[in-house]
Amino acid sequence: MARVTVVPVMLILSFFLHKILPSTSLASGQPDVVDAPGLYNVLWITKQESRVILSWNNNLTKEETEKYTVKYILSYKFFNTTYEREERLQEKKKIIHLELHSGFNAKVKTQLFAKETRKVIKESGWTEFTYKAPPVYIQNLSCIIYNISFLNCTWHIKAEVPEDIQIFFLYRHVGKDFECQQYIKNARKKNIGCHMKGIYFQPSRKINLNITVRDLRNNSRGLSYYKAFTPQKIEKLNPPINVSVSLENRSIKIQWKPPPTIGSASKKCFFYQVKITDRKIVNVTAEEYEYPFHKPASKCAAQVRVKKETCIRNKIWSEWSEPVFIHEEKTVDVMLLSIMLFSLLIFLGGLLICACRRFRCLEAITMPVPHPSDNIKTWLAADETHDQKQVSMQMEMHSEVTLGIPEENRDKNVQQQKCLKESGLEDL
Repeated sequence: MARVTVVPVMLILSFFLHKILPSTSLASGQPDVVDAPGLYNVLWITKQESRVILSWNNNLTKEETEKYTVKYILSYKFFNTTYEREERLQEKKKIIHLELHSGFNAKVKTQLFAKETRKVIKESGWTEFTYKAPPVYIQNLSCIIYNISFLNCTWHIKAEVPEDIQIFFLYRHVGKDFECQQYIKNARKKNIGCHMKGIYFQPSRKINLNITVRDLRNNSRGLSYYKAFTPQKIEKLNPPINVSVSLENRSIKIQWKPPPTIGSASKKCFFYQVKITDRKIVNVTAEEYEYPFHKPASKCAAQVRVKKETCIRNKIWSEWSEPVFIHEEKTVDVMLLSIMLFSLLIFLGGLLICACRRFRCLEAITMPVPHPSDNIKTWLAADETHDQKQVSMQMEMHSEVTLGIPEENRDKNVQQQKCLKESGLEDL
């Protein structure tokens, strides 16, 4: 156990001033003064792997501890941070988890309260203490659980890390240790993340991460950094499921169901946001959202995302769900559409009638077919007579040719004709 004692010189000087100067509270009849410079504290630390135990003691007498209620105000701030934590304690120690911090500044004040009135009777000045931890080579450690059984952790390595240093990862959950299944590496072949799958989480039990820095030259175990997470606080939910949109009484109604989760699936645990085209994002606690519309967009899209808010505080939103579209033709009133179509038909009919009157289309359609004139009849009769003369001349020529055929050939022709008649091919 390492002990460090801090006794400020100003407290000693204040003690002598307190003895010399008269007390205004004593003159007024109060039992003790509120400002007690003679009261001081002594601080020391006890180092452990993942934490530091800050302890202190004071110079109160036994009578004072029995007469008053003693409480302590502890204030501490990690290096390179601006947030200062302050707590009121009754014990004389505080366990401080360093995580990825390289040290802290702390100060302690003792207060004495009257047991009857709970009023401050005495209080000491601040006793300060500074603790410097071993160097930290990683920063920005972040972990996320998704798809129920997947875990991703990433971190950044500082530029001053030696070349032979490598980072190793494991976590402890429900009394078991799990080593990293698949490391994520940077260009320098350094491990900057870990991916794990097929993991079962108990929502109420913390995940204790252990990131160890080792020197590969001598394969010795180096520094270890620790950080704890509650599974539900780092769970990134999947988008809501079964998102649907319906039209009811001139309003759009969007409904959905919560996604699976590793923790409580009670409806009160989930907090939603709804995003609709050309509208602001709306916060919703139920599993539906309804809003009226007057002039819907030609194509309206609705999306929903979710996180846990009530049962446990979670800052990680899910991704937006797939957009569900509402088309304008679905939102147009049927009666209005019928009136518009009827008006259009009347307009087109009137336009057609005007065009027909302008270009006398009806007269051209109803005009009677004229009879052929006498000249055409004469020409047709002359043409028919001429055709008949041509046929008569061809028949006479054929007869003359037949008469000029020799007798032998004539007998052959007669014989061929008989054969054709007998075979029935003459008609062909």
